[in-house]
Amino acid sequence: MKLIGPFKQIVTLANLPLRGKLSDNQLEIINEGGLLIKDGKIEIVDSFQNLKNKFPDVEIENIESEQICLPAFTDSHTHICFGGNRANDFAMRNAGKTYLEIAESGGGIWSSVQHTRLANEEELLETTLERINFLISLGITTIEIKSGYGLDVENELKMLRVIKKAQEFTKATLVPTCLSAHLKPRDFEGSSAEYLNYIIAEILPKVKEENLAKRVDIFIEKSAFLPGESKTFLLKAKELGFEITVHADQFTSGSSRLAVEVGAKSADHLEATIDEDIEFLAKSETVATALPGASLGLGEKFTPARKILDAGGILAIASDWNPGSAPMGNLITQASILATFEKLSTAEVLAGITFRSAFALNLEDRGTLEKGKKADFVTFETDNFQNVLYQQGSLKAESIYIDGEKQSS
Repeated sequence: MKLIGPFKQIVTLANLPLRGKLSDNQLEIINEGGLLIKDGKIEIVDSFQNLKNKFPDVEIENIESEQICLPAFTDSHTHICFGGNRANDFAMRNAGKTYLEIAESGGGIWSSVQHTRLANEEELLETTLERINFLISLGITTIEIKSGYGLDVENELKMLRVIKKAQEFTKATLVPTCLSAHLKPRDFEGSSAEYLNYIIAEILPKVKEENLAKRVDIFIEKSAFLPGESKTFLLKAKELGFEITVHADQFTSGSSRLAVEVGAKSADHLEATIDEDIEFLAKSETVATALPGASLGLGEKFTPARKILDAGGILAIASDWNPGSAPMGNLITQASILATFEKLSTAEVLAGITFRSAFALNLEDRGTLEKGKKADFVTFETDNFQNVLYQQGSLKAESIYIDGEKQSS
């Protein structure tokens, strides 16, 4: 066993509900606290002095400076395995060009597909690991990563193999998701429904055979896949044994309701979700995942996070880090800004980037600091945990721990 502390404050996030609104006075805060770690898991969280007295012979890792401690964060929606750069898309969008105009000029998702197809596995692995390490530096130790810039058997498998390979080089938990249904590729001869059948017949069996992903995603939108064909696809993916998640309601409403109907683990985006669908979503087990990075990148409205929480929904917050609509990648900055516009309490934001976002990935062994949970946590050099969101990402993490071990910077 090992005792780590003392921390000025430990915010455990223990004993908070999975769904619905939260107030800051519900937070358990242990002042001058310590963490007793055993076999990579939390054993006890208590006053540092109490733990020191109770376990006089335990190994101690002393925290010399004034620091606070939080559970490590989970980013439950990213696209960080990609080739190329779409800075020109961002510039054109800000200059008033439409999505269609950008796509017609060689930008958009298809641009990322072309660059990703050209990149070899070694190049993709190098850049993906760089992005993983950046996320870890923010205090994020569980990271979902999607394919979706390959859009054929060879290149989708290449992306997923890179994500699997990346796990060998990081202690962070990587959760791969197959997003072959990102959009119908321009070089596919056939309808969008035929392309979805191609994924079911040709891509997903190989993904399963190589154990490259246990999750399948689809982008339901006028520019991608329509609700009817998407529902058929998702049900077939479930029959193959995959968990399912959905890019839902980004520009038009309706697909969040579909996500609930097919039993999706999460519905992500939701910027266009209407009130009656918020109620429907909030009564389900489907996690509503806000992606403020996409709102910032596209200049669109934010996910109605306040309404979702007030209706009793499960709200997660993720970065959507991708080369086009959400290039920032800084989940803490994005979540802080979402809180300002949607009037979210600090407790609601912290829950949304810890145990609630982990639940969106079907992981219930992390996100709080309590007995039996994975000992992933992050520290900040400050005397008040509120400063983490108050400084909107400019307060850098001091130390990141995975399984109770401090990670080198």
